[in-house]
Amino acid sequence: MTTRTLAVLSAGLSVPSSTRLLADRLTTATVAALQARGEDATVEVVELRAHAHDLADALVTGFPNAALRTAIDTVVGADGLIAVTPVFSASYSGLFKTFFDVLEVGALTGKPALLGATAGSPRHSLVLEHAVRPLFSYLRALSVPTAVFAASDDWAGGGVDQSLSERIDRAAGELAGLVAGQPVTSRPADPFADPTTSFEDLLRGQ
Repeated sequence: MTTRTLAVLSAGLSVPSSTRLLADRLTTATVAALQARGEDATVEVVELRAHAHDLADALVTGFPNAALRTAIDTVVGADGLIAVTPVFSASYSGLFKTFFDVLEVGALTGKPALLGATAGSPRHSLVLEHAVRPLFSYLRALSVPTAVFAASDDWAGGGVDQSLSERIDRAAGELAGLVAGQPVTSRPADPFADPTTSFEDLLRGQ
């Protein structure tokens, strides 16, 4: 059985958050869909809330610190990505966008991705199509056709709305299909792992 790695990116600000809740539901459904295809899955979660200061520092210095580099490598090196953002001012959150701003050009090219968003009202659901999906198109990721939006009412009573549950399962199946159909992603090489690499080569990216 092939083992696939799923990176789960959650940009929720509170603990707990509805954003993380949706991310967890999408993850569980995707793992089940992969297993149904004969694929095992390892899940690695990146909570952007924990990297807020790291991201700000990376913007002004041009270099991620060790903790942020680990988070970036987790996302870039995964076979599939689940990315969920809260909706602020009719768009994705600034924290969510900043993470993608610090990625190297082409880092997500061809990466299967499932997109999700949360907000208090259903009227924000189109954010996924007019803001989040264009961002991932620009990054050249392979976004699955079904994006999943969850409003506060979808979690009413502590359960999951039937319509939301169906969207989660459909999107998870689409992501699992893309991931299972691609070769296993190899982790990016760490240029600092070899102590014999000269400083000049590191500057040239060799």
